[in-house]
Amino acid sequence: MNNPVRGGASGEVAGKAPVVVVAGGGTAGHIEPALALADAVMRLRPDAKVVALGTQRGLENKLVPARGYPLELIPPVPMPRKPTPELLKMPLKVRDAVKRTREVLDRVGADVVVGFGGYVALPAYLAARGRTPIVVHEANEKPGLANKVGARFAVRVAVAVPGTPLAKAEVIGIPLRRSITSLDRAALRAEAREHFGLDPDAPTLLVFGGSQGAVSINGAVAGAAKEFADAGVGVLHAHGPKNTLVVQEFPGRPAYVPVPYLERMDLAYAAADAVLCRSGAMTVAEVSAVGLPAVFVPLPYGNGEQAVNARPAVEAGAGLMVDDADLTPAKVAELVIPLVSDADRVAKMSAAAVGLGHREADETLAKIVLEAAGA
Repeated sequence: MNNPVRGGASGEVAGKAPVVVVAGGGTAGHIEPALALADAVMRLRPDAKVVALGTQRGLENKLVPARGYPLELIPPVPMPRKPTPELLKMPLKVRDAVKRTREVLDRVGADVVVGFGGYVALPAYLAARGRTPIVVHEANEKPGLANKVGARFAVRVAVAVPGTPLAKAEVIGIPLRRSITSLDRAALRAEAREHFGLDPDAPTLLVFGGSQGAVSINGAVAGAAKEFADAGVGVLHAHGPKNTLVVQEFPGRPAYVPVPYLERMDLAYAAADAVLCRSGAMTVAEVSAVGLPAVFVPLPYGNGEQAVNARPAVEAGAGLMVDDADLTPAKVAELVIPLVSDADRVAKMSAAAVGLGHREADETLAKIVLEAAGA
């Protein structure tokens, strides 16, 4: 592919080891696809260099170094949803962030910038415009402002689902870690249950509300702890590092295990028979890929994208959807416990989940990125 711009300010020629800069900071929903892409790039081109952009306040400060990639920090550019005094400061903040980002791109010799949306992606797109090829990946059917801007300048635009309103959109799915797409839940089940201190044989529900947890989910599920114990159902509940969760113990019954954060999502998925969770695009893609029946509780804020994300799994028979406002301990006892306790129903929903998604999206996007880089 002959791109009019290639090689950033350094002007390197095709054939050299490519330098890929990924911009996907803030939340795990932006960071994990970026890291899955990074891993795929390194499998295809072991000589490549991948650099991540982030800010001081994002989860990328923990997740990116843990995966072995260098992290360059830039100023965040949060976009106010409504007119506020903060909006008047935006031009100066954008200008400073773009200047700092451009310095990073020049210093590392970026051959391509790959953005996944959010407040790290916008300055990356503006800094790379006209200088370095841009590839955009949008995980949601309703794109955010950053990716709407980036898509205007991008050489390629990849999206997770059909119908995403971005020009030149190519549907590829969401890049997922190979530890997820290659997960053999049955083979890891015993190890996973032991790792978390769960009953080795009891039906088990996995609960999480995104990387930071969800107070409404925490209260509703923990409030049904006695009903879970009475039904012989174990629970692994990630409540979020900033939240606390105290659950009554019922000796002789399957354990209810609260944890702040799940470092090993592969083991968490392997330990579970079903999951209750938010429905961010990344979450829906992962639970579908591993074949877990899901009860989705969409985040009740934003532009409604989480309900949109969950709809294909629900329509395929792989999941249920409950409004956040309707999730109570009584609703959990009525809806969730019968599901996780029914092995036949779990098996049917699991089979439906596996049929969703694009398991090779990581390498598909990596090939697009390397082509854009002239590699």
